[in-house]
Amino acid sequence: MELTRLIVKGGVISPGELREVVHMAMDQGLESISFGSRQDIIFPKGIQPLEKEKTGKHHFVFPDQKSGNNIVSSYVSTDIFRNTSWLTGNRYLYILEQFKEQPKLKVNITDPKQQLVPLFTGHLNFIASEHEDYWYLYIRLPKWERMEVYPVLIYSWDIARFYYEIERITAEESIGIDLIFSLVSEALDTNNRTIDQPLNVPFYPFPYYEGMNRMGIDQYWLGLYWRNNLYDLDFLKQMCDLCFDCKIGKICITPWKSFIVKGIPKDRKLEWEKFLGKKGINVRHSLLELNWHLPVAMEWALNLKTFLVRTLDQFDISTYGLTFGLSEYNREGHYFTSIVVEKNELPKDLASIKIRDTYNILFAKNFDPNTREYIVHSQDIDKLELPTILIELSRKYFEELGTSVTETTENPQKKEQPQPDVYQCQECLTLYKSEFGEESQGIPKGVLFSDLPETYCCSLCEAPKSNFRILEIVRN
Repeated sequence: MELTRLIVKGGVISPGELREVVHMAMDQGLESISFGSRQDIIFPKGIQPLEKEKTGKHHFVFPDQKSGNNIVSSYVSTDIFRNTSWLTGNRYLYILEQFKEQPKLKVNITDPKQQLVPLFTGHLNFIASEHEDYWYLYIRLPKWERMEVYPVLIYSWDIARFYYEIERITAEESIGIDLIFSLVSEALDTNNRTIDQPLNVPFYPFPYYEGMNRMGIDQYWLGLYWRNNLYDLDFLKQMCDLCFDCKIGKICITPWKSFIVKGIPKDRKLEWEKFLGKKGINVRHSLLELNWHLPVAMEWALNLKTFLVRTLDQFDISTYGLTFGLSEYNREGHYFTSIVVEKNELPKDLASIKIRDTYNILFAKNFDPNTREYIVHSQDIDKLELPTILIELSRKYFEELGTSVTETTENPQKKEQPQPDVYQCQECLTLYKSEFGEESQGIPKGVLFSDLPETYCCSLCEAPKSNFRILEIVRN
């Protein structure tokens, strides 16, 4: 299904820009908008083409157009989830600002230490290294069968120049990584750096990204998720007004059909909570609800997710750290979830006969989508059999948790296994021991304290995570 899209560069939009978009949608009789997996805005019921003077700098892509791919970035994770120390929000914004023309290829600009935004779903994937202002580049052009690593690290302020030169030289014909490197090196005078160690992508559990959460000493961030991915325009308009009043400059879209507002002042927190309450906005869904990636405006996917979530919830199954995706078989694109349920296409000669849908189940190697390697677990499965298989895979994940190493290059270096740690609550002296986890909160054995979600609180006195202090590292 082709839908009208609005490109939101890097998933970052100002409240003023979002309010303009809301008014455009309202003028055409729409009641809601949706968000896409590439951090763009989608109009689920379509929108009529607008005159240039009315769209301003907004870049719309209509169903009959093929131009325009959004740039995905992990700016949304900055300051609220773990991140590479030198990679600040301002750096993302400066880099994004260098992209003056709309890219024809998919670009990802991401931090490998966060888990909210996928690293490898673009044609060009810039991934931050440990060296300040230098990035790995992983390339997989549309006709390539596998991903290739660019031979050098790219300087932050050269990223856009690199992209446009690669777009130019690959526009007419398909060429390999060696020729791309040669032609780009000849065309551009850049500040590259030698790759001295392979990219290391640590495996972290999927973060909890919803609700009101502390951000630093005197601010909060708010994550909002709606099950049907239909965000009410009147609500968004009033929310943008509240952002203006609180001097909040950015709203961030996630690839999970949700958005995050960062920088809510501490003294305005209650006002925001009252606003959400008056609007009847539900927050604090279970992680089992939040860790699903669905195609936009496909009723079968939403119905199937609802069935699976309710069934797994009845069995009280923990999915901490796992992510699930629903997709149509042979749908173009790359998965970025731990487990994928593919819906099979019915044979054309049987289209007139009512036949039950069947599904294939795949899971990522080590249940880590960053491996980019998927294993087929089951094929041609009936809907009613899916919960049993997902429970089986969930148990397999917890059995293998902490025993695997993520490989991201041709010559991976073996990572040391993390040592168990012990943290203590400063309020009631309760201990958190990673080697035992915490069953009461659905946290399995082996999860380090640093990997717990920011919403974690003491199981006894409910003190926040920030109240815990490390006692020791347990040596094996």
